[in-house]
Amino acid sequence: MVHSAYDAVELVADVPGHIEAVASHAGKLLVAVSDTEGFLWGSDCSLRIYSAPSPSSDGGGEIRWDGPYALERQEPRFWRRPPLAMEVSTSRDLLISLSEWVALHRLPGLETVAVVSSKTKGANVFAWDERRGFLAVGRQKRLTVFRLDSGREFVEVKEFGVPDILKSMAWCGDNICLGIRREYMIINSMTGALTEVFSSGRIAPPLVVPLPTGELILGKDNIGVFVDQNGKLIQDGRIIWSDTPASVVIHRPYAVARLPRHVEIRSLRAPNALVQTVVLRDVQKLVQTDNCILAALSNSVHGLLPVPIGAQIVQLTASGEFDEALALCKLLPPEDSNLRAAKESSIHIRYGHFLFDSGSYEEAMEQFSDSHVDITYVLSLYPSIVLPQTNIIGEHDKLLDMPELARESSDVTDEMESYSLQLHESDDKSPLEVKKMSHNALAALVKYLQKKRSGIIERATAEVTEEVVSGAVHHSLKLSEPYKPKKLSKKRAQTHTSSIAREMATVLDTSLLQALILTGQSSGAIELLKGLNYCDLKICEEFLKERSEYMVLLELYKSNEMHREALRLLNQLVEESKSEMENTDFNKKFNPQMILEYLRPLCRSDPMLVLESSLYVLERNPSETIQLFLSENVPADLVNSYLKQHAPNLQSTYLELMLSMNDTGINPNLQNELVQLYLSEVLDWYKILKEEGNWTERTYSPTRKKLISTLESNSGYNTDLLLKRLPQDALFEERAILYGKINQHLRALSLYVHKLQMPDRAVAYCDRVYEEREQQPSKSNIYFNLLQIYLNPRKAEKEFEQKIIPVASQYSGIQKASATKLKGGRIGKKVVEIEGADDIRFSPSGTDSGRSDGDGDDVNDVNDGGPIMLNEALELLSQRWDRINGAQALRLLPRDTKLQDLVSFLEPLLRNSSEHRRNYLVIKNLIFRANLQVKEDLYKRCQAVVKIDGDSTCSLCHKRVANSAFAIYPNGQTLVHFVCFKESQQIKAVRGANSVKRR
Repeated sequence: MVHSAYDAVELVADVPGHIEAVASHAGKLLVAVSDTEGFLWGSDCSLRIYSAPSPSSDGGGEIRWDGPYALERQEPRFWRRPPLAMEVSTSRDLLISLSEWVALHRLPGLETVAVVSSKTKGANVFAWDERRGFLAVGRQKRLTVFRLDSGREFVEVKEFGVPDILKSMAWCGDNICLGIRREYMIINSMTGALTEVFSSGRIAPPLVVPLPTGELILGKDNIGVFVDQNGKLIQDGRIIWSDTPASVVIHRPYAVARLPRHVEIRSLRAPNALVQTVVLRDVQKLVQTDNCILAALSNSVHGLLPVPIGAQIVQLTASGEFDEALALCKLLPPEDSNLRAAKESSIHIRYGHFLFDSGSYEEAMEQFSDSHVDITYVLSLYPSIVLPQTNIIGEHDKLLDMPELARESSDVTDEMESYSLQLHESDDKSPLEVKKMSHNALAALVKYLQKKRSGIIERATAEVTEEVVSGAVHHSLKLSEPYKPKKLSKKRAQTHTSSIAREMATVLDTSLLQALILTGQSSGAIELLKGLNYCDLKICEEFLKERSEYMVLLELYKSNEMHREALRLLNQLVEESKSEMENTDFNKKFNPQMILEYLRPLCRSDPMLVLESSLYVLERNPSETIQLFLSENVPADLVNSYLKQHAPNLQSTYLELMLSMNDTGINPNLQNELVQLYLSEVLDWYKILKEEGNWTERTYSPTRKKLISTLESNSGYNTDLLLKRLPQDALFEERAILYGKINQHLRALSLYVHKLQMPDRAVAYCDRVYEEREQQPSKSNIYFNLLQIYLNPRKAEKEFEQKIIPVASQYSGIQKASATKLKGGRIGKKVVEIEGADDIRFSPSGTDSGRSDGDGDDVNDVNDGGPIMLNEALELLSQRWDRINGAQALRLLPRDTKLQDLVSFLEPLLRNSSEHRRNYLVIKNLIFRANLQVKEDLYKRCQAVVKIDGDSTCSLCHKRVANSAFAIYPNGQTLVHFVCFKESQQIKAVRGANSVKRR
């Protein structure tokens, strides 16, 4: 990249003497000239002021070229020695110079404002901070910071010592970058903390160049390294000069370096390419001004006047340096924003076509995107993409309607027309067209459309919302009109798409879908259709059918709510897949599971459609179909009625699965219906076995197992109705479960023990009841009831020998019997004995005699005439000793029971009691011992003694403590003054803050 960024003109020629320094103010040149050409240090130096040949028409203070500058004024012997540095403060109209010392003069009259002779005499370098009015001066091995007070005098702020004599320095925020020997250091202007950066190289002295952003360029031989205000390297920031520069100035967007044989100009943008070389030999000084750069030779001053930005942009665009041209567009004046936008758009379009023809399709699309041209223009580069008919006017056409941009946009239009002619001048595909339609070109188009999509879809959605709102308002105002408004269709394809935004969205989504398919991104097309989209239904449907993209076509139907068409196509595909078994890929792709997946989201919105469309999969995958109904919460009553009518053999399967998924939330009617189905099948099976003589209570069929499991795990069914249907001489296990559901525990246990002869099931029943009541105190002990059945079999047998009335009337009459019993009547007592509803009025923690409720005689007396189950009772006591009241159980046992038979019951009971007592004693002693230890520790800590005498000294200042306030560190030995202690804490706080800043 080489173009003319500056024009070099000679502003002042044939200066008598040697130029020592140069500056500018209000469009005038201030030149410091040594009368003896600077060969003698003690020679006087004059200040010569040059002005332009004609005054500025706009009154500005910029350097311009209307001809050679003429001498306007001369101040002889302005300095006693040639100045080492000179700088103008534009905002304060001050001239700051360093000769013997730092002097301050008012401009334009050059009145002396202040002279800092004491602290700056013998200084060799200074740095001026224009924004804050701070001046840093380097003298020998000292750095002094001054502040300009009220524009009249310098006030010393700080003074720091540095390792060696300063050679260069510059402000960077609150810090100052110093060039010392061959090293760079950063010093904090407030605290004086020094931080080393890196060395300046082997040849050149240190060179510090400040940037307008506050960053720095540090010279390292022929390399300029970019660092931040703290001296940390900036990634990919370096300028490589063709030689070692003597000085560098910054004039955005370029860096200008003074080299031995020429002035070199490079871009500040990476990769910092060479822009221009100005042949000026023996340049002594380079000075930056507001609008140009001054190059001072020994007896002449040249100006590097910048070429207008527009002209530079034209040069760069013509040479193909599009990136640099776009970067320069950002420097156009703010008032020319329209011009800048037109230039940028033109460059982006040219750049995009250049990249597109070069095969860099993604980069080309980025340029087209930045140019803000209409997407239809980009799509015109792709003839294979079918676009819907629209009335869209491209953005490039709108530019022509703006007179102020007509000239700038003419080249854009010419560029577009030339490319359009290339695309349509022949029907045959040229090699260039084939190249454009390659996979990479289409992939780049996909990314471009996806990037543009969010904004276009947002505008289209906003238009739809606005149309709906305005339509509602219009409808409310026209209610008196005789006609009815048209009913809006839910299908996306029939929505009104006459607006520009929605037409643009239709073009974009339709093109994006085709590009995704053409690049093999079917999954991306499906994702596009799953969200909000404006795809043209007719074009996309035909396109997808031609390429057999049935998965995408199904999603297209789904996005337009054409569910019946989608399900019809899906059923057809599944049937074809079944008939064409040799095509394994096709068979794997389409299967009945896909119908279920399609129906899943419709279960909530249209359950009737789901039921109507599920006949195909219900016949082939009944369990999965029913699982779909359950997982998506299709109304259970509706599904149950549907199955009862079309698939009655699957009704129980559906209810089973529903019950297994949610045993508490299922409708009680459905629970009862499931149990009734089970019971009807079991009763039919029972009658068959009974007629054959093969019936036993321990005979189980799969359905009976399900019935028993359902009765045990659920409680939503009608217990009374089921008890009425059970036979009196069979199905005792089912009857026992139902008794348990209505808390008839004594009856249930009697059935398990005497009718079913399953003591283990009776114990398991007691365990379940006990665990259910574990969190709630119970008034009866279920294990005690079982003991009574074991030890009083006559009473239990008696209950089942009597004729039992229907359970429903029994259960309703229990409450009446209980109420009668409360009155103390004998009839109440008799009813309780027969029904057993009140079980045993016994508290596990009580101390009654252990007699059963309704039986006033002793247990041993009642058991006359029937064998008792003593072994089972003893086994229950040994297994559940921790759940039974021992004293009450012993009262219930027969009097002739041997103590040896009770060892397994009494031994763990007594051992547990003794163990608890020992544990309590150990815990008590441990707590007492811990209390004593705490008291002992407290006494020791209260006995700490510190002895201070006349020889006691402070550990920090090493002075005697005497009568001063003192402090003791936690180790009990370190003694310090209280004042010293506070100062040390403050120093630690400051150091901690400094360390945080360095990080």
